[in-house]
Amino acid sequence: MGRVAALLVPLLVYYEVSSDLWRSGNVWWDVAWLAFVLIPAVFALVLVCLPLRTMRWVGLVGLGFALATVVLEVLDWHVPANFTRLGAATFLAWWFLEFFETLAWVVLVAAIIPWVDAYSVWRGPTKEIVNHHANVFNVFSFAFPIPGVNAAANLGVPDLLFFALFLGAADRFGLRVYWTWVCLVAALGGTIALTVWFDLNGLPALPGISLGFLVPNADLLWKRLRGQPGIGDRANVSLG
Repeated sequence: MGRVAALLVPLLVYYEVSSDLWRSGNVWWDVAWLAFVLIPAVFALVLVCLPLRTMRWVGLVGLGFALATVVLEVLDWHVPANFTRLGAATFLAWWFLEFFETLAWVVLVAAIIPWVDAYSVWRGPTKEIVNHHANVFNVFSFAFPIPGVNAAANLGVPDLLFFALFLGAADRFGLRVYWTWVCLVAALGGTIALTVWFDLNGLPALPGISLGFLVPNADLLWKRLRGQPGIGDRANVSLG
């Protein structure tokens, strides 16, 4: 819990005072701040909590965080609600992972969800919500505030959920946990950079998240799916 507190307390302080901090005046400095500092710091919480993935009541913990999020949103305490939302998505993802009997199921999901997410963002319900129901999207997304302004980059709850699910799968099936985390974080930063580069309202994040799981583990996944022995045959590995 000490590592969680060491990450969470500075993040809470930053979220409370971000709009009063420096203003870079350069969009690419803002992108760099999000990609190299804020996003890694937030998702480091998921990494340090990973040992809790196997605890008995992981699903109930996720539901508890979800209930806390509802209460906090009703009270307009948006900053703590941001992090209870992350906790809900993370622990529910790890509970959901228990139903994946083989690694092939995870790979199949990683291959399918980018197409579903792309359709939703560009032509489906996500586009409708973002364009016409911004308040709803804010409730069901995690904000990454930009310093010096009242603006933020947002990730939807499904993005949080699949980040945790793929990181948990790397741990459960003995893949490269640390490098999976690095690639997942890099994929999110890259998605934000591409959004700014092409001057878009938003890009689907799940294609990058899927690649963040598949790319650093490609050789292990290939060996496992072909039934060959390899590093990935171990049930669990350390975070390093």
